[in-house]
Amino acid sequence: MISQRFSIGPTGAEIAMLQWGESGKPPALLVHGTGFVADVWDEVARDLASTYTVYGLDRRGHGASHKPRAYHFADYADDICRVIGALGLREVYGIGHSAGATDLLLAAKLLPGCFTRLFVIEPTVMNPHAARDPSVGLSEQSLSRVQGALRRQAEFDSHDAVFKRYRAAPAFADWTEASLWAYVRHGFTPLDNGRVRLCCTPEIESAMLRPIYEAMEQVYVGDARGNPFAWFGEIACPVTVTTAETSGLVYKEMASRAMALIPHARALAFEGAGHCVAQEAPALVLRAVREFSA
Repeated sequence: MISQRFSIGPTGAEIAMLQWGESGKPPALLVHGTGFVADVWDEVARDLASTYTVYGLDRRGHGASHKPRAYHFADYADDICRVIGALGLREVYGIGHSAGATDLLLAAKLLPGCFTRLFVIEPTVMNPHAARDPSVGLSEQSLSRVQGALRRQAEFDSHDAVFKRYRAAPAFADWTEASLWAYVRHGFTPLDNGRVRLCCTPEIESAMLRPIYEAMEQVYVGDARGNPFAWFGEIACPVTVTTAETSGLVYKEMASRAMALIPHARALAFEGAGHCVAQEAPALVLRAVREFSA
């Protein structure tokens, strides 16, 4: 199957898109997590394309999409709205991972009636009704992780060198070979000197991680639009909130927050998989996604 690449929006504010399958079928919109690109959904998307017109996007700051200064949760939700509006999508099946799942949940409030259902894998969630004093700020551990992203190696000799390094890294040890190659090929851009560089640079990733860790620790405030997590109470479509057996406890805690906030949510746990379950065990995700649609 040949996937199609295109972008929406003006120069400097473009959102890079990927389409699997022919137009004319019910739409499914796939949204990746922090640091990745639309292509990491490839194994899931190719199968879903037999039933859906499948779209994926590079979230702002990632891949071939624009690299602005603002990375608040509401900014990403606005981008989802831009994509849906530009493509004229209706009755969308939204499928998202981690912070990308949060994008869809927030967009569902902004576009009531647009989504038929949402399947969200370990979304980033805070409970706005149980927020901590934001003046306390992030814990030293979380602040260290935000700053640690700045030390991530950004350039490599080649895509092959990236794959070799990542294949040996614990974070990618359980990824399928196809998923890892999809990330390596499209998450790194060639340079004039023949080397390759991360599209989501360490500086951008660090800026993205700060609000994520603030949400994890219940100290996220938001921007002039306020804290958007109260919007979850207005989501009207059915939602499946999933967790993965071997992922960190904080992801399970955030999933519990989502279940408490969303009116029509059901829980699902993936056994024997980690946070990136769609890249580790795409068949498990496909089975669950199709069962939910049925």
